[in-house]
Amino acid sequence: MRVKTHLRSVAALSALAMLAACGGDAADETATEETAAEDTAAEEDEGDGSSDESMETEEESAGGDGNTSDTFTFGYVLPETGQLAFLGPPQIEALSLAIEDINAAGGVLGQEVPAPVAGDEAGQEAAAQQAADRILAEQPSAIVGAAASGMSLAIIDRVTGANVMQCSGSNTAPTFTDYEDDGLYIRTAPSDALQGPVLANTIVNDGYSNVAIVARADDYGSGLAEATATALENAGATVALNETYDPLAREFNAVVSSVEAAQPDAVVVIAFEEGGQILQGMFEAGLTPDTVGVYGADGLRSADLGSIVNESDPSVIAGMKGTAPASADNPDFISRLQEFAPDLEETQFAPQVYDCAVTMALAAVAADSVNAADFKAEVNGVTSEGTECTSYEECLGLLEDGEDIDYNGASGPLDFTDAGEPGTATIEVYEFDDAGELQSLETVEANPAE
Repeated sequence: MRVKTHLRSVAALSALAMLAACGGDAADETATEETAAEDTAAEEDEGDGSSDESMETEEESAGGDGNTSDTFTFGYVLPETGQLAFLGPPQIEALSLAIEDINAAGGVLGQEVPAPVAGDEAGQEAAAQQAADRILAEQPSAIVGAAASGMSLAIIDRVTGANVMQCSGSNTAPTFTDYEDDGLYIRTAPSDALQGPVLANTIVNDGYSNVAIVARADDYGSGLAEATATALENAGATVALNETYDPLAREFNAVVSSVEAAQPDAVVVIAFEEGGQILQGMFEAGLTPDTVGVYGADGLRSADLGSIVNESDPSVIAGMKGTAPASADNPDFISRLQEFAPDLEETQFAPQVYDCAVTMALAAVAADSVNAADFKAEVNGVTSEGTECTSYEECLGLLEDGEDIDYNGASGPLDFTDAGEPGTATIEVYEFDDAGELQSLETVEANPAE
């Protein structure tokens, strides 16, 4: 990324599925209003918002010119309302902090970056598409979001088709790795293809060898289930069951029956808020952490899970384990963010969104252009194989001196692959203790299989 010489802990989650927003699809959020847990909405939505009107809007936005001004501008499509609204503030504030830091260092190509154009994904494809269309009318350089994988899938074609870059700090569905996006979609959250092997190794290392997997029938659930199943088999374990279910179902008795029939010694539940019902059914059937290994993933990583499963006795989940994407330990960034936004209660995915903004701004500097059609070619390069730097200001100085850079962000090293996503991942292994309280056991560095 040489440029012209003129250039210049894992946070605790308050409700279900905070981390799963990264992989979630949208339909769940809209249809599961009865359980106001968080991440459900993050996921499915493969049909919402696909009306003729929205299809016409998408066609109109395709083939745009991107940002034709001299000023780098952001928009965002993030959850300000809906069941994922708790994920909005940390991501929005992280973007605002990044813009403040960028401007403090001199902006992008000598121009100050204005406040982002706001858009609410609202847990509905139609709402996310309308928000994206409104932002695209302003011809931004980049859009940050969406929080949920399903929401991102709902807008990705119209955003990239308009020659605008899209970056999500919380999409983890493997779908995006091979998505045809012309290099205009990137993410700073790791693919679940990296989380699955860590989950599988945790299960095998705990001594289990006959595993049942039940997962949401969406991009997030299916992708993580497949990655986990493959890794289990590669480790010599038997996958006794690998079944997906409709997350919008009223009850999950059939899911529990399938697990019982498989006679596993360990069960993996890849779910959002509906996972509480599945766990209740399993426990009533005698499939408790005392009798089989019980594992979850990011969608069930919640300090409230015990009380959701059994309000009067949260300790019923004692011994349950799981995995979730994590940021590299960066207390300084979290402190800065909380000082910047004192009312912020959650910080999950904030480092990743901050890195979205800084990475794209640095790519624009490297390309000497605020148009994504130009700077998309520099995105992967500014995150690898250069002089390491950890802030926009430091990286900018190196670029001005004609050096290649390797931006190691607030979320940790990025080392983007050709797909525009982290080449490594920090995955947390968590457990619920004897009181049913969430504890972090360790973090594991995950790399793509050779």
